[in-house]
Amino acid sequence: MRIRATVAAVSGALALSALAVPAAQADERPDFRSSPFVAAAQQDEVVGDTQITKVVVNGGKGIVVGTTAAKTFTIAVTATDPSGIAGSDQFLWHGTSFNETGIDGALTPEQEDADCVKVNATTSTCTVSVTVDPQIDLYKNALAGTWKVWALTRANDGDYVSKEVAGTGLVQRASKLTANASPEPVVKGKPVTITGKLSRANWETSTYAGYTAQPVKLQFRKAGTTTYSTLKTVNTNSTGNLSTTSTAVSDGYWRWSFAGTSTTPAVSAAGDYLDVR
Repeated sequence: MRIRATVAAVSGALALSALAVPAAQADERPDFRSSPFVAAAQQDEVVGDTQITKVVVNGGKGIVVGTTAAKTFTIAVTATDPSGIAGSDQFLWHGTSFNETGIDGALTPEQEDADCVKVNATTSTCTVSVTVDPQIDLYKNALAGTWKVWALTRANDGDYVSKEVAGTGLVQRASKLTANASPEPVVKGKPVTITGKLSRANWETSTYAGYTAQPVKLQFRKAGTTTYSTLKTVNTNSTGNLSTTSTAVSDGYWRWSFAGTSTTPAVSAAGDYLDVR
């Protein structure tokens, strides 16, 4: 059964197709309202004993999106009912509340029916693929962070459950980090200057911009070893740049490492080899 027929048959459908968009933003915001998933999505409702037991977005990892390339991810909903699961519809939404004025973004699948795989006679996992295009879907940087999963799961006996927040997933601005150690070569015991820059995708300008006031670890790996050791933590400046000094002890690799935030993924620079003489 497809969502157009299914949602029309149940009560409480939310008319998001009438979502009001201020005139100043109309040309900037993608028309996610035209999606049948969003236009017909209903609010929380349970009929019978159908239950959603698990929701996994992108395999449990953040959805990292840059400035130009589209990214495809999955939303997997596991549900159970004594009669078995007939199907499921799901999408990601962003906003303060699930109503006409609260939603400011939606990422919906192109497929009308999820691919459902039986776990057993009563339980199935239903999966959809969704493609997010930063040039179209991510019209403002404030969309980075936690998104919610709306889901409507149907059982074979006609029961169903609809949840505004069945689960969550992270949509993050892609990050970059560089490192450079100098002078090259350097005399043992002399100062080494390590610079770099932490930047992340700006969806509003389709460029990468410095990520300011962020703690980044300076790390060193001795030549012939495989493990980096943290020497100190330095905050990025107003343009995302990093600079500090350390002492040359042995040949090895210098790098910066960023732990990440809810809006920006962790990233480590490629190690810059420095010859110590």
